[in-house]
Amino acid sequence: MRHTVCIVSPGNLASNPRVLKEADALQGAGYDVTTVVCDYNEALRQADDEIEAAAPWKVIRVPRARYEGLVARMAAGLARVLSAAGFAVPVGVAARSARTPVAALMRRAPEVPADLYIAHYVAALPAAAEAARRHGALLGFDAEDFHSGEGTGAPDDAFRTKMIEIVEQAVLPSCSHMTAAAPLIGKAYAARYGLAEPATVLNVFPLSMAPPQPEPVRTQDGTPTIRAYWFSQTIGLDRGLQAFIHAMARTRTRVTLDIRGSNRWGHGDALLALASSLDLVDRVRLLPMAPPGEMVRLAADYDVGLSLETDVSENRRICLTNKIFTYLLAGVPVVMSDTPAQTQLARDLGPAARLCSLADPAGLAETLDALASPTILAEASATAWRLGRERYNWEKEQDVLLQSVAAAFARRETIR
Repeated sequence: MRHTVCIVSPGNLASNPRVLKEADALQGAGYDVTTVVCDYNEALRQADDEIEAAAPWKVIRVPRARYEGLVARMAAGLARVLSAAGFAVPVGVAARSARTPVAALMRRAPEVPADLYIAHYVAALPAAAEAARRHGALLGFDAEDFHSGEGTGAPDDAFRTKMIEIVEQAVLPSCSHMTAAAPLIGKAYAARYGLAEPATVLNVFPLSMAPPQPEPVRTQDGTPTIRAYWFSQTIGLDRGLQAFIHAMARTRTRVTLDIRGSNRWGHGDALLALASSLDLVDRVRLLPMAPPGEMVRLAADYDVGLSLETDVSENRRICLTNKIFTYLLAGVPVVMSDTPAQTQLARDLGPAARLCSLADPAGLAETLDALASPTILAEASATAWRLGRERYNWEKEQDVLLQSVAAAFARRETIR
């Protein structure tokens, strides 16, 4: 009999490629997969339609719950009162205190029978846990980030983090299957809640997304140049880009920077203003968002990719974002800030990675000048291309996911 798996996520289908890869891998391995996701972002609805039409697994899209905002405000108010009085905050209240689709998922996910429920993000944990309890099923969690370590010290962060910890503490010890997107994220969860260390499933991508052959390294005519690239869903001011722009002003090499992502908060404009103040106005461009399936191909047009995580939060220090693996699959070497997670990974990437300190623009400028050498850049690019094909791709990484799920089912059969 085929086991059934239900993946629960608070985002739209198109907003989380990790859900899509997980569903494809499990369906391909012989499981019957259903995804329960939200239908909140109208801008992603067409992309969601296209994904659902092509998916070999079932999709259930959950609309926004009525009075969701009011419920969240009431839950947050109650949680604050209870906390101030020294009382424990119930898990359901803690979960609903954030303005996330907890209530909508709690209503719909338990209606889907399955043998294993896998939650993505903390907002999906209560729904997956309730579904697993109701159906006598296994519970799983994929930690794409260290969610209780995402606090940045901003107003209300301490309260939000406490609510996340309440949910994680109550639910994660019940998980039979757990994966993390970086080794240090897994270690952090294990240490905080006394768990077995989760398996690491990196944010890599299928080989089918890669270009058919590497882009040739350009010969230099006149002034050496480096074309740098950074992308994300939303452009932010806490992603190391200011330090990189300051370094650009110090290089002997002509460095250009393309920044791709939503400028909805005006942060891209602030970066352009910084570039202008440093007489780099013609070297920094903002590019529009692009479909996730195009990101590897788009990255292949550049000389280096940037992964400039800061120490704004514990999570940022220990995460490994999909940027790194997008660049490698495209055959593009990576310039990475020296966070603990990226420093650890750089040892395995060899010439394909360059570590830098965001507090040292002069040192970063020297790194970029060195990469401008055609010989050095050619070696870095060739190594990135090889690593993308031999190690850092979904065809390799999905085996870790499948082994973890299979082990969870095997343990249950042994207990029975």
